[in-house]
Amino acid sequence: MSAQKAQKRKPGPAVTRGGNKWLFPVVIGVIVLVGAVAVVFAATGGDDSSSGGGGSTDAIEVSAEVSVDGDTLPDFTGANRDPAVGMTAPVIGSVDFDGDSIQIGGATGSPYAVVFLAHWCPHCQAEVPQLVALADNGQIEGVDVYGVATGTSNQNPNYPPSEWLAREDWPFPVLVDTASGTAANAYGLTGYPFMVFVDAEGKVVGRTSGEVGSDDLETIFKALAAGETLPIPGAGASSSR
Repeated sequence: MSAQKAQKRKPGPAVTRGGNKWLFPVVIGVIVLVGAVAVVFAATGGDDSSSGGGGSTDAIEVSAEVSVDGDTLPDFTGANRDPAVGMTAPVIGSVDFDGDSIQIGGATGSPYAVVFLAHWCPHCQAEVPQLVALADNGQIEGVDVYGVATGTSNQNPNYPPSEWLAREDWPFPVLVDTASGTAANAYGLTGYPFMVFVDAEGKVVGRTSGEVGSDDLETIFKALAAGETLPIPGAGASSSR
């Protein structure tokens, strides 16, 4: 009888059941954690790096304010006898796609070009790869280039501009314009794409509106770098503002 009582007190089966009590919730916790990691990975594409060229989901596509210091350039009506030639390019200040401050205009000690682009404009979409190719081939040496993202609207195609220019490997700084086009107005934009060429002293030496072919662009940049008169071509295909 005493042997039977001792046998009943053996805790073998009870220990087995007690050991399983912690195993089940831990397995569930691991499954939930793995699922959460998978969701985060899918949402970010598995890449936690950020690009300085834009394309981020929190990029600034339209600036709240653009400052203008200097006289506004007259509206561009054609390359012949452009009244802006000889005027000082106004200094415009805003942010880039990452929210960092950027300033364009005035005398910088180097010649430069300001390229105004609208994401929805097919002629801008054709011009951007040409400028990227020229830069890649070293055909813009001696000239600084600045982009201005303007005419931006999330109701128009190819939005947002930050992702568009990132896809095109745009290598130049970009200033973000306001919804009303403050920067574009300051430089006399009347159509897209629009380029303003400025010498090292900050004087406008030429403007173009509409598509410009690669050969013409290369010739313009060479003349600008050398401080020569720019061979501005006639107006190309453009999108009206």
